[in-house]
Amino acid sequence: MKVVVIGASGTLGRAVCAELKQRHEVIEVGATRGDYHVDATNLPSVERLFHDIGRVDAVVATIGKVHFGPFHEMTADQFWVGLRDKLMGQINVVLAAQHHVNDGGSFTLTGGILADEPIREGINATTVNFALEGFVRGAAIELPRGLRINLVSPTILEESVQAYGSYFRGFEPVSAQRAALAFSRSVEGAQTGRIYRVGS
Repeated sequence: MKVVVIGASGTLGRAVCAELKQRHEVIEVGATRGDYHVDATNLPSVERLFHDIGRVDAVVATIGKVHFGPFHEMTADQFWVGLRDKLMGQINVVLAAQHHVNDGGSFTLTGGILADEPIREGINATTVNFALEGFVRGAAIELPRGLRINLVSPTILEESVQAYGSYFRGFEPVSAQRAALAFSRSVEGAQTGRIYRVGS
């Protein structure tokens, strides 16, 4: 299969690419690094990306920033970080790429454990991750031509503990390599509208 991984240079993206490259042609896309570059928050940029790449069999998105901070101090601009970047960035990918994915192809998006387990200062991430799950469930019954869409929802990655561990006290981290297996399950499987939870 020809698989596009958007966010390929990130911690999770690198692990997903390594997993999928064992069996498939992987096109690595990033904001500034990779085979192609894209600003996923800008729909015309995503449309140009897939116009340039052409037909593909699967699209994986491992992108998205969110804002961590106390809700009582949060501004609308800070809350928009997650809505614009992680939520609409991934939705833009599906909006643009649906016209370039071959019949029976798939999308795999990235959410996170905070949809199920809210933490202090994580309200932006909880909102965005939960919205992404709703988008996947809704899109799964509307995508044409047998296109599939799933979401991987990992807990905190072992590789991210140093940066974010203080927010996730009591959570058992998982390796990016383990999380990447769920992306493989989505890309190479047959299910749609599924949320693959990795860790707890």
